[in-house]
Amino acid sequence: MATNSSPSPGLSLPSTSALPPLRRIDVSSLNPADTPVLRIKTDEDVEAWKQTRGYQDYGLFLRRLAESVVGCSLPYGDPEPDPAAVAVIAMLDKLDKWIDEIPPLPTPQRFGNLAFRTWGKRLGEESTALLKELLPSSLHTALPFIEPYLLTSFGSFTRMDYGTGHETSFALFLLCLTLLRFLEPEPRIERQLVLNVFVRYLRLCWRLQDVYKLEPAGSHGVWGLDDYSFLSYIFGSAQLRDQKEIPVNAILQPPLPSTNLYFLSITRIHEVKSGPFHEHSSQLYSIATGVQHWSKVHTGLFKMYEAEVLGKRVVVQHIPLGGLLEWDAPQRHALSTAPTPAPFTTSAPSATPAPWATAAPLTMSTPYTAPSRGSPLPFTSSVAHTGHPGTARYPQRGPGANAPLIPARMPLGPTASTALRPLPKSSGTSTPVNGPPPPPPQSSHSKSGAGGEE
Repeated sequence: MATNSSPSPGLSLPSTSALPPLRRIDVSSLNPADTPVLRIKTDEDVEAWKQTRGYQDYGLFLRRLAESVVGCSLPYGDPEPDPAAVAVIAMLDKLDKWIDEIPPLPTPQRFGNLAFRTWGKRLGEESTALLKELLPSSLHTALPFIEPYLLTSFGSFTRMDYGTGHETSFALFLLCLTLLRFLEPEPRIERQLVLNVFVRYLRLCWRLQDVYKLEPAGSHGVWGLDDYSFLSYIFGSAQLRDQKEIPVNAILQPPLPSTNLYFLSITRIHEVKSGPFHEHSSQLYSIATGVQHWSKVHTGLFKMYEAEVLGKRVVVQHIPLGGLLEWDAPQRHALSTAPTPAPFTTSAPSATPAPWATAAPLTMSTPYTAPSRGSPLPFTSSVAHTGHPGTARYPQRGPGANAPLIPARMPLGPTASTALRPLPKSSGTSTPVNGPPPPPPQSSHSKSGAGGEE
């Protein structure tokens, strides 16, 4: 693998010194009766979760990971790879080899090849052995507190789907390893967790989706950010946050270089989806044409992640909680008056402690508001910008300069099925991939967005 251990030209190495340190949990303090279980069953439980120490730990962990990669590019290689991070990658390599040993079955199902259940059964049978091989013997008593997150990191073996909830489970798995100090919360190691470990995990999940034809879990169709992933956009926008050479609307000019997770994710969309980008990825298109600075993209995506992923019961109800991720929720009758902390509100590093590290939880100064379908994201401007000097100008949305983004009439369907969907017959004319959207339909159309995670 080619290495790049230095940041982009003109940028200094990122630092997480302005963020509070992540706490350490001694394995001897864990209560054997408090292993992670499914606790979120109602919308009130979601709000209760946001009051817990585990939720705040996760917010701090993601902030530290994002800050550690500001200005860094892919491919990345540290001259002194962390042995623990290398061991996690080796475990993911082993899981990848299982795909070769468990080929898809020649079944007629368009989505969800039954061989994925065989792969999942093997994971369930060998997960304990995998973790014992990964962790030192001193941490083996913590396996019941870690194993549930590994088992939920690669998709649902019942519904044969994958989504942002499973991606979150893997991030929580890394958080557990860090709380126990198998992984050290140091910027150099946190950088490896994002640019080496998470990238390896992402590629494994892409292969699982392609080989076993996994359906998106709870996809919002064209109104969602991405059918399967979200954290890759947060980390990728962090990589690009402080530089000025690459404008936000550069994503509209494929092929994109594989220098950051944001571009990798956009490239992945082009590989598995057909049709105009503004139709099948309208939210990403709205960001590209309505936000001028990567710092604003990064801040907005953090808020959107908290609202659209962590704030949705259908997504987080399958995440086990307890043990290392403490479920110390307040009484339900107090939730109506208790302030909700905002651990995912982001800004440039400063000497001010993060909002969730203060004694009294703070509310968001500019809370995320879920957009109505077809409308631009709340952190985008109403007028598309034209980029930095020397970059190509992109068409305005609609016939007027201030016209809102018009969604597709119907979503193009789950991305895993693209290879099975026949290409449309040519009509003699072609529409540019990044051209302006079609005129609005005469009758409105709506689609239920939550879906498959139930």
